[in-house]
Amino acid sequence: MTSGPVRRLWTDPKRRRWLAFGALAATYALVSVYRLSTAVLADQLTAAFDVTGTQLGTLHASFFYVYAAMQLPAGVFADRLGSRRTVAVGAVVMSLGGFVFAGADAYAVAFVGRALVGFGGSVLFIAILRFCANWFRPTEFARMSGLTLAVAGFGGVLATTPLALAVAFAGWRTTVAGLSVVGLALAATAYLVARDSPVDAGFDPIGGVETPGAPTLRAVLSNARTVLGEVETWLCGAILFAGTGVNITVIGLWGIPYLVQTYGLSVTAASTFTLLGSAGLLLGPPSIGAVSDRLGSRTRLIVLGMGSYATALAVLAATGDPPLPVVAVVLFATGALAGAYALTYAVVKERHANAASGVSTGTVNTMAFTGAAVMPTLMGYVLDAYWTGETIGGARVYTEFGYRVAFSLAAAAGFGAFLAAVWLHLRTDDAIA
Repeated sequence: MTSGPVRRLWTDPKRRRWLAFGALAATYALVSVYRLSTAVLADQLTAAFDVTGTQLGTLHASFFYVYAAMQLPAGVFADRLGSRRTVAVGAVVMSLGGFVFAGADAYAVAFVGRALVGFGGSVLFIAILRFCANWFRPTEFARMSGLTLAVAGFGGVLATTPLALAVAFAGWRTTVAGLSVVGLALAATAYLVARDSPVDAGFDPIGGVETPGAPTLRAVLSNARTVLGEVETWLCGAILFAGTGVNITVIGLWGIPYLVQTYGLSVTAASTFTLLGSAGLLLGPPSIGAVSDRLGSRTRLIVLGMGSYATALAVLAATGDPPLPVVAVVLFATGALAGAYALTYAVVKERHANAASGVSTGTVNTMAFTGAAVMPTLMGYVLDAYWTGETIGGARVYTEFGYRVAFSLAAAAGFGAFLAAVWLHLRTDDAIA
């Protein structure tokens, strides 16, 4: 009785694409667990490696140094090698890095392990967007890019309270090693289930979807020069630099120490608040992407979203220790409003041919994760200036005013993204972008 539906899942291209997307996206959820895990692990890592706030921020950012540098090459891999192989190999390398990090006995080894995790994980997002460009119509792309970010939000949820409970039960090293085992299984699943295009899966191309063959290296380099030569590319990159950099820094690193030290919460209780930020990421991007596709508007929503994003962060900067429900709303809002800056991927993609999809989205994603590499260290440097001289469980204690200054830095970055969004809107025909 069940053979019919199961068979249709494999033989109907419009169903098969969702099966393949799920297999690819599951690996990206694991990337999000790794990159946001430092917030839960902050105290353990500080004690294990005897580090300052700046050093902890740099350890967290080691993932993103490599991740950012790899985004343009990731676009080349996705365009030339295809999504299937790119995701499978990336997930294997990411898992090997996880094993190194879990077994690290020194700060330098931990840095290398986390950087290797970033190296493997760096190719997944762009490869999945390349898959979406081959299997979904252009009018569905913003929705799919938002849904891909929502998958990251699901991984972010797992990186909060569930991860805190796992670490409390098994210890951080065993937990990270377990994530690596899961990563190897997901790599195998993605390779077996996914295909780069409907044609590769034995179907006719889906109507309205251009499915070009692999471009030559010369064409890829030409596409890269074109993308880098546009002002719109750099404006989209500035928006992503601030949005991605601040979200990953606050939700993935300093949010939990802020709640623990300012409000006296336990790590597990504090993680429920950063869970709300990831829940916002789970819900906001696909919803905003769907609205954008329906309205045929991109940049108006980006302007509105980034203005709201900067305002939400300014609340924490101005007040320092507002009531906890306010903190919960701010963290949820910043996650949900990721849907606004995620629209920049659609803006850039729609300006170029489908053959340049990987390169164009990889270019702006480089800028996004440069922000994720820079912001943790900057906020850690600010906080170190306000260290009280005390430690609890090996972790440094910072003043409430120090956190206000750190959130002021985040709000300023958000305001810069808002100005870039306004400029982008003024340069762009919003009926198209």
